[in-house]
Amino acid sequence: MIRLASSSITRAELLRAAGIPYLQESVDFDEDSILASSPKNFVYQATLGKYRVNLEQFGCSDYPLLIADTVVSTHGKILRKAKDEADARMILETQSGSEVAIITCMIYKMPTLELIDISSTHYFFDVFDPQDIENYLRSGEWRGKAGACMVEGFCKPYIREVRGYESTAMGLCVEVLKPFL
Repeated sequence: MIRLASSSITRAELLRAAGIPYLQESVDFDEDSILASSPKNFVYQATLGKYRVNLEQFGCSDYPLLIADTVVSTHGKILRKAKDEADARMILETQSGSEVAIITCMIYKMPTLELIDISSTHYFFDVFDPQDIENYLRSGEWRGKAGACMVEGFCKPYIREVRGYESTAMGLCVEVLKPFL
C-alpha cells in the first residue's frame, strides 16, 4: 500500500489499472509562487514543494509516499491550467499542429529509498479543427487540465506521433515506478 499524495483522479486510475494498492490523500501546495526558467525546472519545483508539505504532514513510515506533478510545454513555453475560456483557446491554438511535451516529475519516498524521476512524452499534433476547439471549449472539459486538454480526450484524434509513455502524459510514469515497489 502506498499513499498517493495527489487529488488527481487520473493518477489514482493509473495506480488502480497497474494493480498498485493505494490510499489517496494530500495536502495542497501553492504552485503560483514558483519561479522557474524551464518547464522541467517548474515541474521539479512543484513536485518538490508538494513533497515537502506532504512529507511533513504524513511522513513515510506507515505508507510510502508518492507525489507527482505534470506540466505541458510547447515551443519551450509552459502551458499551465487555463484561467478562463479565452486562455484555454490560446493554449489550444498554441498546441495545434505542434510538438507538445508533457513532463511529469514524481517522488516516491520510503524510509530507506527516495526515487526522483522526471519523464517526458512528446506528442506531435495535426492542426486542430477550429469548430472542434469551439465545441470543446463549450463543453468545459478543459477546466483544471494542464495544457487545457487531455491526450486521451480532445487531443486524441489529432495525434500524429507519440514518443514516450502514455502514463507519463497522464500524470504518473508507472513504468518507472513499478520496479521500485
